Amino acid sequence: RNFFTKRTKELKPAVQSAPGWKLFGKVPPRENLPKDSKIIQQEYEARTGRMYKPPPPSTRRKNIEFEPLSTTALILEDRPANLPAKSVEEALRHRQEYDEMVAEAKKREIKEAHKRKKIMRERFKQEENIASAMVIWVNEILPNWEGMRATRRVRELWWQGLPPSVRGKVWSLAVGNELNITPELYEIFLSRAKERWKSFSETGSENDVEGASVADREASLELIKLDISRTFPSLYIFQKGGPYHDLLHSVLGAYTCYRPDVGYVQGMSFIAAVLILNLEEADAFIAFANLLNKPCQLAFFRVDHSMMLKYFAAFEVFFEENLPKLFLHFKSYSLTPDIYLIDWIFTLYSKSLPLDLACRVWDVFCRDGEEFLFRTGLGILRLYEDILLQMDFIHIAQFLTKLPEDITSEKLFSCIAAIQMQNSNKKWAQVFASLMKDNKEGDKNHSPALKS
Repeated sequence: RNFFTKRTKELKPAVQSAPGWKLFGKVPPRENLPKDSKIIQQEYEARTGRMYKPPPPSTRRKNIEFEPLSTTALILEDRPANLPAKSVEEALRHRQEYDEMVAEAKKREIKEAHKRKKIMRERFKQEENIASAMVIWVNEILPNWEGMRATRRVRELWWQGLPPSVRGKVWSLAVGNELNITPELYEIFLSRAKERWKSFSETGSENDVEGASVADREASLELIKLDISRTFPSLYIFQKGGPYHDLLHSVLGAYTCYRPDVGYVQGMSFIAAVLILNLEEADAFIAFANLLNKPCQLAFFRVDHSMMLKYFAAFEVFFEENLPKLFLHFKSYSLTPDIYLIDWIFTLYSKSLPLDLACRVWDVFCRDGEEFLFRTGLGILRLYEDILLQMDFIHIAQFLTKLPEDITSEKLFSCIAAIQMQNSNKKWAQVFASLMKDNKEGDKNHSPALKS
């Protein structure tokens, strides 16, 4: 407007006298001064002959204990003046519907409040149990470890899960140190690993040092680096730049120098990571080396096919004993234990289960040994038996490879407790020993499924 003020002033009389035009008809010319709302109302009343009635004061109900902040309350409002008023029956029905909605909302709110209180009570109870158990472990059990570890009271307390503050100490004592590894020995092998890494990074290749093979060198460098980034990725503490990245790299690197005959195998990073979260660096290495020296872990990490088949065969004996229906279902699809058990055993369930639940599995594994690893596998199958019976080969394999994330400790351990590790009055160790004996006699009892 400011650009054409002069022109506008000159045309002002003409604009006022000229008629206004609009599409499809003539309209009165615009007036420059804005009209007050009262003037507009008076003109409308004069033109139509109707008197404007202000809306009645709000009849919104008061003294209501609860009113949802939503459009549900609109069903109690009166209709606009241009629409027929509600009948008495309709108004009563709307009032009843509204009261029902309010009551339902109240019920949901009360239910959610009770649920929250229940969760808090369970959490407080769990914390109290952990605190009281920690006192018993610290003051009574650990000072008298050798005399009390096998008692019924300690075993029952152990089954309920170890307090996090004593978990690492109990694991170290339970795993033991048959290899007699010292913190000084760990530093020696760690320095060797660092020298090899430095040499490899400078030259891009290295000569056979101490009889190490090319595969061992690749494992100690590339595979370890790759696997560390995949270890508990959701925690972000083992990835590059994280607080435990270098620590995990050191433990795994030192082990490849300590056991070049085993080297690094995928899955080791998860076991080392769980130990690092619960133990100091040197203690984690000592427990790691001794744990991997157990017969079951050694058979799997050295990929001893003959021993692995024996473990699978022993597992199937108890599988058929405890879950015959699911066992036959798996057999009908020729679904063998190696498809899902290998990943579980290689990582000791630390990759397959939530970390807190995996640690509880580790607790009892340290108490019962390799038998509990296979008992846990049967517990998982029992927990999801109804679901697995409805699946085919592909879906079963996919399901067991990536278990549901909502699996809880209570449900799983109740299923594990229901698994009986006894077949024809033979326990796990006896069944496995008889399979080993049969193997020495010529592998006569191998099933075709296991041989495949």
